[in-house]
Amino acid sequence: MAEAEGADNGGATHEVKALLSTEGRDFLVRTSGDQVNVSSLDGKIVGLYFSASWCGPCHRFTPKLVKVYNELSSKGSNFEVVFVSADQSEELFNTYFSSMPWLAIPFSDNKTRDHLNDLFEVNGIPTLVILDESGMVVTDDAVEFVRNYGSEGYPFTPAKIASLKEEEEAAKKNQTLRSVLTSPSREFVVSNTGKKVPISELEGEVVALYFHVSSFRSCHEFTPQLSDMYKKLKEKGESFEVVLVPLDDDQSSYDQAFQVMPWLSIPFKDETVDRLVRYFELRGVPTLVILGSDGKTLHGNAAELVEEHGVETYPFTQEKLEELEQREKARMEAQTLESLLVTGEKNYVIGKGDVKMPVSELVGKNILIYFSAQWCPPCRAFLPKFIEAYHKIKEKNGAFEVIFVSSDSDQSSFNDFFSEMPWLALPFGDERKKTLSRRFKISGIPSLVAIAPTGKTVTTEARELVMMHGADAYPFTEDRIKELEAEINEMAKGWPEKVEHALHAEHELVLTRLREYECDGCKQEGKMWSFYCEECDFCLHPKCALEEDTEKDDSVDGENHGEEQAESGKEGYVCDGEVCYKA
Repeated sequence: MAEAEGADNGGATHEVKALLSTEGRDFLVRTSGDQVNVSSLDGKIVGLYFSASWCGPCHRFTPKLVKVYNELSSKGSNFEVVFVSADQSEELFNTYFSSMPWLAIPFSDNKTRDHLNDLFEVNGIPTLVILDESGMVVTDDAVEFVRNYGSEGYPFTPAKIASLKEEEEAAKKNQTLRSVLTSPSREFVVSNTGKKVPISELEGEVVALYFHVSSFRSCHEFTPQLSDMYKKLKEKGESFEVVLVPLDDDQSSYDQAFQVMPWLSIPFKDETVDRLVRYFELRGVPTLVILGSDGKTLHGNAAELVEEHGVETYPFTQEKLEELEQREKARMEAQTLESLLVTGEKNYVIGKGDVKMPVSELVGKNILIYFSAQWCPPCRAFLPKFIEAYHKIKEKNGAFEVIFVSSDSDQSSFNDFFSEMPWLALPFGDERKKTLSRRFKISGIPSLVAIAPTGKTVTTEARELVMMHGADAYPFTEDRIKELEAEINEMAKGWPEKVEHALHAEHELVLTRLREYECDGCKQEGKMWSFYCEECDFCLHPKCALEEDTEKDDSVDGENHGEEQAESGKEGYVCDGEVCYKA
C-alpha cells in the first residue's frame, strides 16, 4: 500500500498503482466483470468515490456524478472514477455498481477498501477524493464541487472552483433573465401541457422563481396562495410570470404537482436547477425569488410577503415594500388580543371537552401562545417544566392564561397531547394557526409568545425565559427580566472569578453563566452559575467548586427536566437540542 506524504490528505501525493492494487491483484473491475489493469490510470485525474447502496444521499448524488462522468468522457477528458464500496454484501455491491459507468475496487478486496477509508479519513459518504495526474490529492470535497458546478468544475481543483465563483459574482453584477434561466442546451421553459415557451418572451416582465419540493407541507400550503395572486395579476393584465424551479427527486411527484400550477417551469432535473440553488443561496422552501423587468433581483425570498399581503405585494419594488412595512408597523401598534385570535366566526378557543371560551373573556389578561406538537421531542421535554410554571403563576395571578397552537398531524395526536395540558387551545386544524405562525415568524417549536393585557406583543422568546427562570419570569416584560438579571448577578457577589479544584487539576475553573448543566462533581443539575473549563467542558456547581455543602442548593441548582430527548422528529423538521426547526 502506498503511504501519504505529509500530515494530512490535502497536497499529499500517492503512487496510484500501489494505492489501488495488491500483491495478488493488479486490476480494477467494470460492471460487466471485465478487468482493467490499474496502470491504465497512469497520467489520469482519478476520483475515488466512497459510496454505498444503503446510503440515501449517495443514491441522490450518484446520478449527478454519472452525468458529469459521461459529459467529460464524451469530451475526451483525462478523468476516471474508482468506486470504493461500503456495502456489506456482494449482491448489494453488484446491484449498486451496475448503475455506474466507471471502475471499482473488487468487492472481495475489503482490505484495500478499508485502507483507503482510513488513509483518506472518510467519516461520511458520499465522499469524492480527487487525485491529479501525479497522484496528488487536490481535494477531498469534490462531492460539493460536482453538486454545485457539474462538469464545469473539472478538474475540481480549488483554483478552478475559485475561478467559477469569481465568474458567478461577475455574472450577478450583470444579471439578466437569460443569464439566470438559460443553459447551454436550453433557451426555453415549459408549461404543464408540455409547450416550450422561449425565455425571450418573458423578458421585460417581473418574474418570480418558485423553488418548490412537492412533498413539503409548507409548499402545499403556499402554492394556493401564490396561485391566487398569480391569477389576480393576470386578470389585471400585469406583466408578471412565475417559473417553477423543481427540487423533486422523482418525475411523478413533479408531474403531479406541476399539473395544477398555472405557470411555467424549468424542465425536471434540468442542469440549471443546482446552479440556481447555489446562485440564490437557497436556505429553505418555499422560496420565491423576484426578478425585476430588467432581470435584476428585486427580492431574495418574497414568500412570506405573499403569504402576509398577497397581491398587494406586487410589484415587489422597494417603495412597495416600504409601504407594506409601514402598514405592518401600524397594525402591530393597533394589535389587540381579538385582532390576533378572532377571524370571522372563529371568535373562541377551546378547553377540555371542546368547551368553547369566547376570546372576549381573555381580554385584559396576560396570555402565552404556545406553539408545540406531540411528535416534537423538545416539546415533550419542555411541557412538564412549563406546566409547573403555569400553576405557580396561576396561584399568584389569575389574570393569566395559555393557548396551545398545535402543529400535530392528526386529531388523535392533538387530543392526546392536549389532554396533558391544563390550559386552553385553538381547535385542531384551525386556520388561525397559519396566521399566528406568520405573524410571529415561528420557525421552530416549542415557541412561546407573550401577549400583554393590552394585546400588544411582549416577547416572542418566552420559552427561553421559562427555561431559564421558570415562573419567576412572569410577566415576561423587559423590566422583569432586568430584575432577574440583577438578582442573578447579586447571587455571585463575593465569589472568586477563578478557582483551582482537585477534581480538575489540569486547568483553572472560571466563573461562567450557563443556563443549565450537570455538575461533574455531584452529578446534580445546575443553572445560572458554574465554575467551568471550556477547553475540557467540565462544570462544577459553585457549592462544589467552593467546597460548600454538597446538599442541593435551590438558589444555584436547576431541576432535572426528565428523560433524554429522542432525536427523531417529524418529516420536514430537524430537531436540534431543545427546538424542532422547519427543515
